[in-house]
Amino acid sequence: MSNQTFTIEASARDDLGKGASRRLRRQGYIPAIVYGGKKAPQPLTINHNELLKHLDHEAFFSHVLDLVVDGKKETVILRDLHRHPFKTTVVMHADFQRVSAHEKLRMNVPLHFENRTACKGVKSGGIINVIYNELEIECAASDLPEYIEVDLIDLDINESVHMSEIKLPKGVSIPALAHGDDYDSAVVAILPPQKESIEDAEEASDADDGENTEEAGEAKD
Repeated sequence: MSNQTFTIEASARDDLGKGASRRLRRQGYIPAIVYGGKKAPQPLTINHNELLKHLDHEAFFSHVLDLVVDGKKETVILRDLHRHPFKTTVVMHADFQRVSAHEKLRMNVPLHFENRTACKGVKSGGIINVIYNELEIECAASDLPEYIEVDLIDLDINESVHMSEIKLPKGVSIPALAHGDDYDSAVVAILPPQKESIEDAEEASDADDGENTEEAGEAKD
């Protein structure tokens, strides 16, 4: 985990509505909002290209951020990001939530699968099947990890790693597990080699051909 800091410069916005938002976007800015804490929601204006630079970093999406509004800093997390439906590099709107260091929050964080090539199952020809790329966790804002590591080194073919088996950082929990074993989903598995699947398909095809030949012979008789 890095100690990287992200700072977003913003200005308070009073001019609201769709028309105002369109004007902002034409000028290279986007509308945004910050809410939460004991303060009222505040509409914002953010430079589009400056925000876009942050979006290149995976950690930005699961990190406590510094939002500076007209010179005053607040700690926030990114709650939602609205992109253009066709132009994925164009951001339409951003939602930020104020947080305090000891406040409990739920966030989706990326899963990093370690030892992919050294994995026991992969060395035997197995294929890694990633079921979840991210996971919802609960923790204090000060304990929020940028990502969670899942070690695959001992995972063999036809084996999987479930949520309950993930080694979590201190102070972090997985809310889904509170609902019982039925919610303890696998996040990654090692599938059998493709070669076996191909051989099985060929055997099934040969069997079908044999049946079709017999049926054709019977029909001829």
